[in-house]
Amino acid sequence: MNCEKLTKFILQYGDELLGKQVKTIDLPALEAELSKIKGIGDKRLEEIMVVI
Repeated sequence: MNCEKLTKFILQYGDELLGKQVKTIDLPALEAELSKIKGIGDKRLEEIMVVI
C-alpha cells in the first residue's frame, strides 16, 4: 500500500466512524447545570428549556 492509498483509506475510515456517531444531549443534566447559574430562576430556566 503506497502513501496515497493509505491516506485515502484513513480518510474514508474516519468518515465512516464519524457517520456512525450519534450525538445526544442529556436534557435533565443540562437543566440541572443551567439551574446552578446565578441569575437564572425557575421561570427563566423553563423558558430556556422550551427553546432547547
